Order: sequence, then C-alpha cells, then structure tokens
Amino acid sequence: MGRSGSLEDLLSVAGGALATLAYSISVSEAPCYARHDVERMSNHTAAAEVLLERKGCAGVITLNRPRFLNALNFNMVKDIYPQLKKWEQDPEIFLIIIKGAGEKAFCAGGDIRGAVVEAVKLAPKKAHDFFRREYILNNAIGSFQKPYVALIHGITMGAGAGLSVHGQFRVATEKTVFAMPETAIGLFPDVGGGYFLPRLQGKLGYFLGLTGFRVKGRDVYTAGIATHFVDSEKLVMLEEDLLALKSPSEENIADILETYHTKSRIDQDKSYIFEHMDKINSWFSANTVEQIIENLQQDGSPFALEQLKVINKMSPTSLKIALRQLMAGSSKTLQEVLTMEYRLVRAFM
Repeated sequence: MGRSGSLEDLLSVAGGALATLAYSISVSEAPCYARHDVERMSNHTAAAEVLLERKGCAGVITLNRPRFLNALNFNMVKDIYPQLKKWEQDPEIFLIIIKGAGEKAFCAGGDIRGAVVEAVKLAPKKAHDFFRREYILNNAIGSFQKPYVALIHGITMGAGAGLSVHGQFRVATEKTVFAMPETAIGLFPDVGGGYFLPRLQGKLGYFLGLTGFRVKGRDVYTAGIATHFVDSEKLVMLEEDLLALKSPSEENIADILETYHTKSRIDQDKSYIFEHMDKINSWFSANTVEQIIENLQQDGSPFALEQLKVINKMSPTSLKIALRQLMAGSSKTLQEVLTMEYRLVRAFM
C-alpha cells in the first residue's frame, strides 16, 4: 500500500550492522513468453518450503508449507528477498504473483515459535535477524517497481499481511480470513501494520490492530485490505490468464483483475463489519486504551461487549504499545514505520 526506498541502512542504525544480502542477476536471451523454468534455491530445506518459479513473463512465489498454513519462517524470508530483487531487475519479468499452497491459507503468520526458540537457544540476535530480514522484505514489496499480485485466498494473518498488503494488487476470495492477532500473544501488529492499519477507513485499522478481529470474505475487499475480490472457483483461471500475458503493461494486468472482479458475486453477502462502523469510529477515536475500554463499557451493546471481552484477554502492555504505534505510524512512511517496529520488536525480545 506504500512505496518507499531502501531500508537496509536504517535497520542497520536501528540494531547493529546489516549483513550483506548478495544476489546475482542473470538474464536469459530467450523470449519471456517461451520461458517456464523453476529457479530453485540453494538451501534444499528452504526450497521445499517456498517455490520460486519463472512462468512466462511472471515470477511466481508459492509459500509451500500447507501443513503449517504456510507460516513464514527464517529460511523462506532469507530466500524470497534476493529472488524478488533479482526479478525486479530482470527485463523479462513483468509481474510477480505470490500465493499459498493448499486451500486453507495464503500465510497464517510468522513462525513466532521458531523465532522464540532461536532466541532462547542461541541468543536474541538470531530472533532479531529474522524480524530484520522480514521487515526488509516487507519494504521491498512496498517499493517494488513492477506489478505485484498477492492471491490472499484463505487465512492471511500477521506475516501474511506483510507479504501482501504493501503490494500493488491484493485479490481476496470468499474464503479469505484476514487478521492482525499479535496483541493476543504479547506483541504488536508489525510487518508494517503501523503503516497500513491507520490508513484504512475511519478507525477500522485501530479496531483490527487492537482486537485482532477477523475480517472475512468480501469484507476484506470492502475494508480496503484487498484491491479486488474474485470467487475462489475462478482463482486458477485468473492466474492462468495473468500468466498468459505477453510482455504485459500494468494496465493489462489491472484490466484482467478488474474483469474477474466485476464478474464475481461481490454483493452476495451483507457486510458484517460495516454494520458497526459508526460505533467502531466512535469507540476507537480515543487516545488511550483506558478510554476505549470505557467507551465499550458505556455502549453495552452485544457487539461492544464482545470486543470488550476480547480486549480484556489481551496483553495490557501490547495494547498500549500498539495504540501508540498506530497513532505514530499514521504520519510516517512505510520505511519509517518498519524502522520503528524493528526497534520495538528488539525491545520485546
């Protein structure tokens, strides 16, 4: 949702020297429409967890951990980033498609358990490196100079948001479930959450960031999280049509997405979350967590009491930090927000 410059230097200042992420750039002389090869990563374990493929004029990223709902881990981040930068410089790559393997999830979040285990076993520095690399990847997506299409079918939470919302196009289906649940595990809505959440309409982003509320199906599009909505039964055809494009322009890609969007049953279900938007705007306009809680208590409606119950289960420290993070992020660039979030996550670890 935002475009910004290089983040490496700022994260180096924020938390120690930045390791060099070297990558090589090679361009084949074969025309892009004749190309269909798989660019495998050197780490065989990581190669099984994420697939990086050149299909025609597109670079295709498949998060390949369906048993774990495609949760993002260190190896995946470490290998996606240099390939993405390579494709950005490749004149025969015209768009990026990122998707999740299986039917259940695009990406259910980051492998937080793995990061915590690393912090305990090896040292906090290892966990810091995971978040540093992840945020650099988020920034690279936000500043990517070619069309980037995220097919957010199924569960899309936490790190999955970071891999999608900063890109140019996000395609939701009726099976999409979007959430930022970090305050429930003692963290804050990171991966650039401080940037994109405050920019959703009204106070919706504050509501989502503090409560971890799950936005489903068509509401993901209506909320502005997705740019398009496509019926899940047509998602494979959409991808095939995108891959069939020959040296496409941004307009060509947008036209295909819009065609599928307009043919989908976007108005089939009544919006659930927007029935409550006036109240959400009122409750979450407060500048303190205490006032938000008081607003919910005074309202007393079933929906308000449901959110109050959720908030009371969250980490009080996480709630307060998240609120300040979102307020500060509303006036910062994506790069500035990611730098802020890296400082925060180091303090949390």
